[in-house]
Amino acid sequence: MRVALTGTPGTGKTTVADRLDATVVHLNDVVRERGLTERTDEERGTLVVDVDAVADYLDEELGAEAGPVVVESHLAHLFDADQVVVLRCHPAELVERLRTREDAASHDPPKTPEMVSRSAEENAEAEALDVVLAEAVEQHGADAVYEVDTTGRDPDAVAADVRAVLAGDREPSAGTVDFTEWLL
Repeated sequence: MRVALTGTPGTGKTTVADRLDATVVHLNDVVRERGLTERTDEERGTLVVDVDAVADYLDEELGAEAGPVVVESHLAHLFDADQVVVLRCHPAELVERLRTREDAASHDPPKTPEMVSRSAEENAEAEALDVVLAEAVEQHGADAVYEVDTTGRDPDAVAADVRAVLAGDREPSAGTVDFTEWLL
C-alpha cells in the first residue's frame, strides 16, 4: 500500500513522517540526490521537478515493497497512491513556521531573504485556497483523501492521526478544514 503524505510546505510532513512506523520515502531528498529535475526556477530559487522521472522512480523502486510505504513531499499527491494524507496548517501559523525555519543560505539553490518571505506568503495563500487538497482530490478522489490539521498541535499527536489512517481506523475527510477566512 502506498500512502502519499502531502501538504503545503511547512505543514509538518517531514517531522510527522519521521515519527511513523512505516517505510518512508522523503521524495524531495530523492529528487535532489538523483537529479530528477528539469531546471531551476531562478525567480523563486527552487528546483522544477521532472514529474515523469519521479513517477518512474517510484514505480521501479516501490513496486514490490511490502507493507505500507509513505511517500512524503509537497508533491506526493501527484503520484500513484492508495491513500493521501494532506497535512493542513492555518496560514498565519504557516507563515511563522516557514519564516522561523527558513535560513536563506541553507537552500539548494540558495534563496535571498526576499525570496524566503515571498515564498512564505505564497505558501500561506496556497494553504488558504486548499491548493494541495484540491489537487489530491482531483487526482485520487475524495474517498482516498484524509485531511489532518496540524495547527497548534504536537507532532506526535499528528503522527497518531496519520497512523490511524494507515491502520484503517479513520474515515476519509477531504474538505473538513477551512482557512478561507484568512484571505479576507
